Amino acid sequence: MAGLEDIINMLPIDEIASKFGVDRSTAQQAIQEGGATILSGLQYNAQTPEGASAIEQALNKHAGNVGDGTIDINSIDVNDGGSILGKIFGQEKQDVVQALNQEQRTASIDFAKLLPMLAPVVMGILANKMKPNQQVEQAQQQQPQADGGMLGTILGGLLGGGNTQQQPQAGGGMLGSILGGLFGR
Repeated sequence: MAGLEDIINMLPIDEIASKFGVDRSTAQQAIQEGGATILSGLQYNAQTPEGASAIEQALNKHAGNVGDGTIDINSIDVNDGGSILGKIFGQEKQDVVQALNQEQRTASIDFAKLLPMLAPVVMGILANKMKPNQQVEQAQQQQPQADGGMLGTILGGLLGGGNTQQQPQAGGGMLGSILGGLFGR
C-alpha cells in the first residue's frame, strides 16, 4: 500500500521507537495505524465539496513540506499537526486518540503525541501526490464532486481502494471500529 509505505519510508522508525520507548515493530505498527486513521479522516471529509475544497487549500499550504528523503522528526511542527488533526476530526479528535491508545498491539504508544507528528507528514505526502494531478484537473475544469473527485481518488489509492466509497482496509478492525463510530457508520 503505497500511501502508508510512503509515510513509513519517510520517518526514522528507530528514532521514533526510541522516543516512545518501544521496539521498532511497535513503532512501525503505530505509524501505520496513525497514518491510516489520518488518511481515512481526510478521505471521509473529501466526500463533500466543502470538505474537498478545505483539504485542497490545506494541501497547498503543505506542498513542498516533505522531500524524497527521511524526515527529521525534531523539525516537524507538532502544533501544526494538532491543528490539522482538529480540522480532520473536529470534536471527535480526543475520541480518535483514545480509541487508538486502547489498541493492544500499540499499547505503549501515546497517540496524542504521535498523531501530531504524523499529520504534517501525511499532508506533505498527499500534497506532493496532488501536484501532477492539479494541472490535469484544472485543464479539465473539474469542480470538487460529492465523492471527492481527484482528491478522493488519490486518498482512496493511498488507502488501497480506488475511490472514496470503499471502506479503508488499512489498520484492520480497530481502525474500522474507530472510524465507524466516529463517522456514524
